[in-house]
Amino acid sequence: MSAIRESIEISRPPEDVYAYVTDPGHLPEWQDSALSAHALDGAPPHVGQRVEVTRTMGKRSFPMTMEVKELDPPRSWHLKGVDGPVRGDVHGTIEPLAGGTRSRLTLDLDFEGHGIGKVIAPLVVKPYARKQMPRNEEKLKNLLEH
Repeated sequence: MSAIRESIEISRPPEDVYAYVTDPGHLPEWQDSALSAHALDGAPPHVGQRVEVTRTMGKRSFPMTMEVKELDPPRSWHLKGVDGPVRGDVHGTIEPLAGGTRSRLTLDLDFEGHGIGKVIAPLVVKPYARKQMPRNEEKLKNLLEH
C-alpha cells in the first residue's frame, strides 16, 4: 500500500496522458515543487533511464535522481529515487474511460528515508506531498484539457 494515492479523470485519451506524464521535461509544468527535470541521457523514456529532478520544499531546493523501473504504454510507469536522504517511489496507472476518449490517472507515491531522511520523510515530506498531489493532478488536468 502506498503512502499517498490520488486519482483524477482527464478528458484526453490514455496515449496523450501517458506521453505527457512520462516526459520529464513536462514535470515542472504540472508539479509545483519541481523546478527542473531532465533525462540524464537525453533520450526518450526507457527502462533504466535516470532522470535528474530538482524540487523545492519551502525555500530550499533539492536535486535528486530517479530511475525508470517500468514503462507499459499507455497503461503504467514506475520511477524510484536512487539517491538522497528521501527517495520517492512513484507508480502511475492510466485507465481508458468512455471508449478511450477519456482517462483515469492514478498516482501512487511513497518515500523511503535514508539517514536523516528516516526522520524527515514521515514528518515533513509525506505531509507536504499529500497536500500537493491533488493540486498537481488538477493542474495536469487543466493543462491537458485546454
